[in-house]
Amino acid sequence: MSVKRTIIVLVAALALVALGFGAYRNPRAASVRVAPKGLPPAMLLPSDRATTEQSIRFLENRIQRDPEDFIAHNKLAGYYLQRVRETGDLTYLKLASQAARASRATISDEHNFGGLTVLAQSEFVGHEFTASRDHAIRLAQLESDKAYPQQILGDALLELGDYDAARSAFHKMEQMGSDQGLIAVAIQQRISRLALLHGDIAAAQNHMEQAAMLALSMPAPQRETVAWCRWQLGELAFSAGDYAAAEQHQRDALITFPDYYRALASLGRVRAAQGDYSGAIENYQKAIRLLPDPSFVAALGDLYKLTGREKDAAAQYALVEAIARLSDASGVLYNRQQALLHADHDLKRKEAFANASAEYVVRKDIYGADAVAWTALKAGKLHDAQTAITEALRLGTRDARLFYHAGLIANANGDKAASRDCLQQALALSPQFDPIQSAIARGTLASLTAEGNQKASVSNSGK
Repeated sequence: MSVKRTIIVLVAALALVALGFGAYRNPRAASVRVAPKGLPPAMLLPSDRATTEQSIRFLENRIQRDPEDFIAHNKLAGYYLQRVRETGDLTYLKLASQAARASRATISDEHNFGGLTVLAQSEFVGHEFTASRDHAIRLAQLESDKAYPQQILGDALLELGDYDAARSAFHKMEQMGSDQGLIAVAIQQRISRLALLHGDIAAAQNHMEQAAMLALSMPAPQRETVAWCRWQLGELAFSAGDYAAAEQHQRDALITFPDYYRALASLGRVRAAQGDYSGAIENYQKAIRLLPDPSFVAALGDLYKLTGREKDAAAQYALVEAIARLSDASGVLYNRQQALLHADHDLKRKEAFANASAEYVVRKDIYGADAVAWTALKAGKLHDAQTAITEALRLGTRDARLFYHAGLIANANGDKAASRDCLQQALALSPQFDPIQSAIARGTLASLTAEGNQKASVSNSGK
């Protein structure tokens, strides 16, 4: 895949992670939970790609014959969005947006809920979160007794960092929703997300497992939906430092959906955490052939560097920069991930901070605050870093990277006790959260511990 084509598939992997889940309730105040009995063994689910492509061709031909067929436009947009979810290829996103706008140009929203729905969904995937929110609000007014507008609205609000409003939307979604089908799956996914944000990893795992079971119980389980749930269970296990479980979930996702790019990259991360750099490299290479996401490319570069393949590492880092240049030229909203990659590698520090700060103006979620904090630290803006990391930790999220960033920021600000505490939490939670950054965390913690021991020894000798 050429670097130029790379740019049309970049944002999907970022936005669609959030498209799959949200959250609405505080897990500490949740109703009684029903513990799942465990997922059945993974099995290959059939692909509907051929049927989807056939439907796309049929609808495209129908629209050529009747450009004002708004129902055909809506159905076509839905199929295009399905292909984005499965492949990450933003060519389909552009087509979905065009179909949605053509539908709405034909007939007003009051008589065309479907057109407004696919437009709001397309805007969400394209990181137009404010527009998606506004259109979802309009849809909720028109379909006030339906659950799906609240799902779209809650997802957009979550990305914008408006957690209270998102919680309210998801609460309405649950009240209006069904206990079966994709709405039931979506409800459990969003409860899982909120539990994770509030630091309850066990509850997040419980609800994601319920989502997977509901998806599997459907008459014709959707392959990407089931694989996504299994992939998310792997991500949750990794966040808790359970690398064996994480590996199994990712392998189950790949049994369900062979060559699922999300699971391939995550399996690479797991193998790296387990010390199998060769296996990690192999999985990242496979994922990048399917979707050259910069985070995958940078991770592969790090692994090459750790294994002494300096030229290969330099080539991957150069590819990340090439993708960034094309991203800027194409106007793709891609600041956060690029800013974090630069901060991790001590590159373009001022630019990274500026980019993270610019995105945070629009997306005030906790991970946007973390990006500002991390890049501010690398840019030498310690006050900004401390303010932002406090905001990033406000929900009580238990994330090793957040604790790691907080630890280094505290250390830079001279708060050695807070630094030790944060770094200990990071390494206790997921000791190999990143092959390079976790090593820095261990080194910093060892230095802080030695320094503390030395001061204690001096103090005791003076008594």
